[in-house]
Amino acid sequence: MAEHPPKLRIGALYPDLLNIYADRGNLMVLSRRCEWREIAVEIDAVGLGEPLDPALYDLLYLGGGQDADQRLCGEELAGAKGEALRAASSEGTVILAVCGGYQLLGRSYQLGNEVVPGARVLDVETVRAEGPRLVGNVAIEVELPGMPAPRRLAGFENHGVRTTLGACQGPLGRVISGHGNDGISGFEGAATGNTIGTYLHGPLLPGNVWFADWLIAAALGLSGLEALPDRLEAEAHSSALAAAGQPAA
Repeated sequence: MAEHPPKLRIGALYPDLLNIYADRGNLMVLSRRCEWREIAVEIDAVGLGEPLDPALYDLLYLGGGQDADQRLCGEELAGAKGEALRAASSEGTVILAVCGGYQLLGRSYQLGNEVVPGARVLDVETVRAEGPRLVGNVAIEVELPGMPAPRRLAGFENHGVRTTLGACQGPLGRVISGHGNDGISGFEGAATGNTIGTYLHGPLLPGNVWFADWLIAAALGLSGLEALPDRLEAEAHSSALAAAGQPAA
């Protein structure tokens, strides 16, 4: 019997509410890079009040939103939906959460004077602190499962809060230039297995297609993917690094 081609099943959580930085572009990059390799893609929107069955998806995605919208999502993620996300994370499902989505995956985050419980998928806490917003181009060095050597991610950060990692929580990467989680620790984002939270947006994946490919391969349980003619994508990555004051890839 002929082997069926792979299919990537993506669950986009609250795409109507968590998309203030055009980070829906991340989903477009994942979709296109699969299609160019003849990998079928199915993207489902999972909105407020809709149950999340983690068994249905290979990759789950959360973007960032306005405070009021994040509060609505956070109320759900503190309950059954957060339990489903924790189950997905423990099973190795790839989860990518950007900016506000990153905060929502933590233990709690602060909106004004209110502390809102999170989904408790990552052991991070986000609070407001004295000092300026952490804004600008940023580059970090990351080392992900299956990677032969560290690589660089570049993007844009814009957050007035500070995120700290729990004692046993690892970061996504080490800051080369920019601020990162809190402007002090030298860490950016958080990663546990295939669950990743980050403040890098702009959106993130168009300027870092190697990372998009890592997400796809990890979600499908593949050791690697067929190479694509990525001349323009390589230029975009070099441009993102240059904006953060780093030499080209």
